[in-house]
Amino acid sequence: MIIAEEVSFFYPDGTKALDNLSLTILAGESAGIVGANGAGKSTLLNHLNGYFLPDDGKISIGGLAINKKNIETIRQQVGLVFQNPDDQLFTARLYDDVLFGPLNLGMNKQDVDAAAEQLLRNLGLWELRDKPPSHLSQGQKRFAAFAAVLVMQPPILVMDEPTSDLDPRNRRKLINLVNTLQSTKITVSHDLDFIWDTCNRVYIMAEGRITAHGATREILSNRELLEANGLELPLRLQPDFPVKI
Repeated sequence: MIIAEEVSFFYPDGTKALDNLSLTILAGESAGIVGANGAGKSTLLNHLNGYFLPDDGKISIGGLAINKKNIETIRQQVGLVFQNPDDQLFTARLYDDVLFGPLNLGMNKQDVDAAAEQLLRNLGLWELRDKPPSHLSQGQKRFAAFAAVLVMQPPILVMDEPTSDLDPRNRRKLINLVNTLQSTKITVSHDLDFIWDTCNRVYIMAEGRITAHGATREILSNRELLEANGLELPLRLQPDFPVKI
């Protein structure tokens, strides 16, 4: 269970990014966090594995407070897939990127090799294991970033705009992947159709606060609520517009 209690956070320039925010995400839940640009979504994600720490309030995971003392334990529990894969892939060889996290956590090399091979084969990346990440396509980089996190088998997976650089085929591949995972999943995305397909609960953010939450289909089919928070209906729910020539 992830619990945020009255969390506030200020950037160094004084900008208030989180404003007395509270939420609870249950173990095993797949939660989507949506909102307009500047709502504080990515800032919240960066609190969930201790990249940022609250200025006020507290966040706990499984009853363990996120603070400097517990930061290493927390980061073993929470796997974060960055919005930009280039921020996550940094070695000269894809396979080394996948091994980096688990080996630094002290996991057994033989077990890691076996898990990494299986994961890369499942994602269609095994034949690319010796390539530099910079030589991969954007879609391949996206799945490589997922592999580098999933190989550590984190009980909580956090994803920041996971479909931002995917074509329709790879987007569907990612939906299928996410839906097979048994971990607690938290997704920030402007792609509300992806949220519809992968999340059972949605939290709307605006001005650093949670303004509404509920079952995915209930929240994402409420046009008035979405528009009040700077959002639109998922594409699947929008009426067809006539094409003007």
